[in-house]
Amino acid sequence: MEGYGRQAPPFRKGLHEVADGVFAYLQPDGGWGWSNAGLLAGGGVSLLVDTLFDLRLTGEMLDAMAPVTGTRPIGTVVNTHANGDHCYGNGLVGGPGGAEVITSEAAAAEMGAVPPSALVALLAADLGEAANRYVREAFGPFRFDGIEVPEPDRTFSGELRLDVGGRTVDLIEVGPAHTAGDLLVHLPEAGTVFCGDILFIGGTPIIWDGPVANWVAACERILALGCDVIVPGHGPLTDDDGVRAVRDYLVFIEAACRSRHAEGLTVEEAIVDIDLGDYRGWGEWERLAVNVHAVYRELDGGRVPIVDLFGAMAALRYGT
Repeated sequence: MEGYGRQAPPFRKGLHEVADGVFAYLQPDGGWGWSNAGLLAGGGVSLLVDTLFDLRLTGEMLDAMAPVTGTRPIGTVVNTHANGDHCYGNGLVGGPGGAEVITSEAAAAEMGAVPPSALVALLAADLGEAANRYVREAFGPFRFDGIEVPEPDRTFSGELRLDVGGRTVDLIEVGPAHTAGDLLVHLPEAGTVFCGDILFIGGTPIIWDGPVANWVAACERILALGCDVIVPGHGPLTDDDGVRAVRDYLVFIEAACRSRHAEGLTVEEAIVDIDLGDYRGWGEWERLAVNVHAVYRELDGGRVPIVDLFGAMAALRYGT
């Protein structure tokens, strides 16, 4: 890898072998819903890291993996967190008679909070012209009808070590951060870590939960692993510089919000007052609105409805 950014090779749609028997499934451009997944092939069995946002995309991914999984079938699915673009395809591999689905206890509890039907309703809702446009651009390419997400078979808190056909897999809970139950999938013998949405590379991290300090600590945990291959939840493969860039963005946002809060600015005033500088060039920069709300929530409590957050992002994106 050569530093941070969308230029880091390879960032082409499809399955890429990133270490011996370890594969990343990448989806450009890494924006809303275009998430990454992974596969570890062991002796006679495989482990899948995350599924995708709908059944069509997940089916395409499983077809691409078939040359590997035909002789080493998927016996385990690990979901890095509860967002639909990392678990809505679980029904194609998990459920009765399927692979065992594992995630953190917190992620399992959160999975039912935003079922596929909620995305159908969001796309059909009257949120106002700008917010409707924003939601359609973000989620319109995906199909959420007819998706059933089976409950996870196994949950854990803290850390869990798995054996996948003789290969070691360490699951490391680092949430709440991006969501309530984020985890890392570390393959120590392969020098690889799948980070879920602890890492957005080339795009802007979005703080649905927080606290920010936990997310910063999660980035430090990734750096401490010393991996050669770092697979983000969105965007191209990266290296330690990419991890530091995400960490530094989060530190910047928290400091900017805390200083404005101390000055007495409201959350709405802070959103328009913060100058992102070079971060303005990252994809989905308008997630600033959600992130400011998240830091102010740490300071003041309360939670803004998600539809209002989409309206706030739309206002930034389109200048309305």
